[in-house]
Amino acid sequence: MRKWIIGILVVMLTGFMLPEPVAIPVKNATAKDWHKDTFWYEPWGSSGVHKGVDIFAHEGTPVIAATHQWILYQGEIAKGGKVVLALGPKWRIHYYAHLASITPQSGMVARGEPLGTVGSTGNAQGKAPHLHYSLVSLVPIPWRMDGTTQGYKKAFYLNPIEVFTSSTPQP
Repeated sequence: MRKWIIGILVVMLTGFMLPEPVAIPVKNATAKDWHKDTFWYEPWGSSGVHKGVDIFAHEGTPVIAATHQWILYQGEIAKGGKVVLALGPKWRIHYYAHLASITPQSGMVARGEPLGTVGSTGNAQGKAPHLHYSLVSLVPIPWRMDGTTQGYKKAFYLNPIEVFTSSTPQP
C-alpha cells in the first residue's frame, strides 16, 4: 500500500515539474485578436461567467496545440460544438471549442501541432468565427478564489491571457 501511494506522489510531482511552454492556440494570432477583459466576464449566457478567452480569426484558420499534451477527447458537445480536450503539463486541461473541423489526433501531440480549424459551432452559431480556449487546473489553487460570481471556480480556471503573456512566443 505504501509503495502505491509513493508511486502516485511521484507521478503527480513529475506532472508538475514538466515544462509548459504555451503558444497562442490560433495560428498567427496576437493579443489584438481577443478582448483583454474576456476572461471571467459576466453576464455570459447560460454559463453565467465566461471562463476562457475567445480568439477571433477567419473561419478555417488553423487551431494548434497550445503546449505538448495528451488528447483526451475529440468530438461534439452541445455548447462547445466541435471540441478538443487535452491534458497538459502541471495537470492542466486545455479546452478548444467551436471548431469548424477537427484534425484527427490521438495520444501525445507537440506544441504547435494542428488540432482543427476556427469555426462557430455549438452555441457560437451565428457569431463571428473564433476559438474558445479554456485552461483548467485539475489541482485546486485555493488562494485564487474570490467573492465574484462563481469566484470559487477560480481555484480551477486559469486566465489564458496571463499564461500567453508569461510564456514563450508562438512557434
